[in-house]
Amino acid sequence: MAGQQLKKTQPAAAALDGTDLAILVALVEDGRMTNAALAARVGVAESTCAYRVRALRESGVITSINARLDLGALGHPIHAIIKVRLGSHSREHVRNLYDRLVNVPGALTVLHVGGDDDFLLHVAVASPEELRDLILEHVTVHPMVRQTETQLVFEVRDGRGVLPG
Repeated sequence: MAGQQLKKTQPAAAALDGTDLAILVALVEDGRMTNAALAARVGVAESTCAYRVRALRESGVITSINARLDLGALGHPIHAIIKVRLGSHSREHVRNLYDRLVNVPGALTVLHVGGDDDFLLHVAVASPEELRDLILEHVTVHPMVRQTETQLVFEVRDGRGVLPG
């Protein structure tokens, strides 16, 4: 049963038509767009647009619409990727560390990966000292962590994504 908690089933690829894809492209570009503006952009009635957006949410295709923050303006201009290697790979240890890493102050994204490393932790901090303290106080203190390697991030750009464009 414990192994089942780690495993997440992914929904089968949704049967999306051109209208659904156009709605998704528009919302990815501007999640604050009103339903009226979205409907006009996509070329459908407002009621149809509202129904389609609701259906995309209910099916799990749209999981959230978030604000993008300027982390430098918030006092966290330094980004780093912390590569974490474990000494033990029991499901319990992996699950426990994953739960702890997502709650590290400044954690932006935590990836559980295969290969030489076990986790990649993307963080934003105010200073080099804060980065050092984050690693020492929140990552290397866990007995299952065998090794870490930190890489500074100089620039971040969004990728193209999976939607047609």
